[in-house]
This record gives sequence, C-alpha cells and structure tokens, in this order.
Amino acid sequence: MDRDIKQVIVMRSDLKCRKGKEVAQGAHSATYWLVDLIRKNEKPSKVQQEWMDSTHKKVVVQVDSEEELLKLFQTAKDAGLTAFLVEDLGLTEFNGVKTKTCIAIGPDYSEKIDPVTSHLKLR
Repeated sequence: MDRDIKQVIVMRSDLKCRKGKEVAQGAHSATYWLVDLIRKNEKPSKVQQEWMDSTHKKVVVQVDSEEELLKLFQTAKDAGLTAFLVEDLGLTEFNGVKTKTCIAIGPDYSEKIDPVTSHLKLR
C-alpha cells in the first residue's frame, strides 16, 4: 500500500502582502529543500524521490504571527522533518525590513507531518 506523501507550506496571515508576493514566498519555501540537496551534492531521500515521482502534493496552511511560525519551524525540526524558513529581504514590500514570511515542511510522509501541522487552518 502506498503511503501518502506531501509538503506543507505554512504562510503568515498577519503580513497582508500582495497575493503575488505570497505565491513567490511559498514557491521559495517549496523549492529550498531541493536547492539545498543540489548545493550539498546529495541525492533525495527515498520519500523525497517517491514524492517527486508522484503527485508533488502540497498543502498550504496559515499561522497568525512570526512567533507562531518560528515555533512551528522548531517543532518540525525537532520532529526530524525537513523544514526551511523563508526570510524576505524587504526590497519590494515590508518597507525594507527583512521579514520571515513562511516555511515549508517536507516532503515527507503525511503521518510524520500531520502531528505538527494538522491543527492549522487551510490558506
């Protein structure tokens, strides 16, 4: 039986930025794990390869603050999940202030990600 694999993108809802900016930030987070592998000249794990060979399932959820985002990021890392935090440079929004906008967790088996993210609202 195939196990469900996904990546969860967690966006901050308090930033109120343009939709295009939000999509770009989510895209950054979704690809960081792969860029990291390439930079390290490493191969994807079994679950990452399975995900790439299948649906590329992504779920987008939200948190209400930077504090909540950072806490979730640490919780994901503590759970042994691949997680990447995106910090925007503030060049086009956020008045020139570097701003932590989102994280991506996974790809990994849903049974590993759900304990960390299942309580969050869909975006």
